[in-house]
Amino acid sequence: MQQNQKASITGIGSYLPSKILTNHDLEKMVDTSDDWIVQRTGIKERRIVENSMVTSDLAAQASLRAMEDAGVSPRDIDMIITSTITPDHFFPSTSCYIQQKIGAMRASAFDILAACAGFIYALSIAQSVVNSGAVKTILVVGAECLSKITDYTDRTTCVLFGDGAGAAIVQKSNTKHEIISTNLAADGSQADILIMPGGGARNPAALESIQQRLHYIQFKGKEVFKLAITNITNLILETVEKNGLKLSDIDLIIPHQSNLRIIEATMEKLGLPMEKAFVNIDKYGNTSSASVPIAIDEARREGRIRKGDMVMLVAFGGGLTWGSSLIRW
Repeated sequence: MQQNQKASITGIGSYLPSKILTNHDLEKMVDTSDDWIVQRTGIKERRIVENSMVTSDLAAQASLRAMEDAGVSPRDIDMIITSTITPDHFFPSTSCYIQQKIGAMRASAFDILAACAGFIYALSIAQSVVNSGAVKTILVVGAECLSKITDYTDRTTCVLFGDGAGAAIVQKSNTKHEIISTNLAADGSQADILIMPGGGARNPAALESIQQRLHYIQFKGKEVFKLAITNITNLILETVEKNGLKLSDIDLIIPHQSNLRIIEATMEKLGLPMEKAFVNIDKYGNTSSASVPIAIDEARREGRIRKGDMVMLVAFGGGLTWGSSLIRW
């Protein structure tokens, strides 16, 4: 292996369930409307799993597609890192179930939890481990079944979330998509503004916690909105400066698909046209950890990313956590 090879994305894949939940469907479930949802979020529909499906099912399908794209077999996988806030179980890790389903029995496997920024956090770990030479091939997965923890009686949250999975293979290469840098950040003082209060050690499953609907996503929308725009904007500027670049050098920004208004406001603050941001939130809603890898895969298939492009991945989520990754395609 040549000395100048760096950790790169050598394969990408995604998987979305076939069931579609439209805004008109939600109109029949809660007091909302298609116009209200579109104006405030940009979302028109989202994908929802069947009751029998779990996160590892989606993740395994996305992983197999990424492996095929990279030309690697299950025996080639040395490590599996999965980011999810909807694991099959608290333990064992969802990565272990993915390992079983794709047949990657040589791989070590573990999960991380950084909410919507999780895929970028996992990609950062993979970049470091591959560049260190400790392993050759890592499968990085972002997968969610958010419909399982969405309160469909709460009109402020149930319109936002969807299910899906995306995956990437990370290996050293000088011909594929180099991970130039990753920047990670967090602010635990704001942890409670985006949270699922039930199910952990603080509020274990009990009749009271279920009656209080603590096992569903809760968030303070206005606070999240403001912090997301500020922190994402600053992080993009820091990432560009850190790498000795200008904003004009970035060919495409692939943001976490949380809210169209957040993406639009961020691009406006940066002074960049919306054409430089990839958006698919209208079709899939907010898929948390899965959103960035799904968007990468779709942008590539649509021809939005070309060889040599400088691509910025950026995400913001609960924790609060946020991160960026600069990729030379």
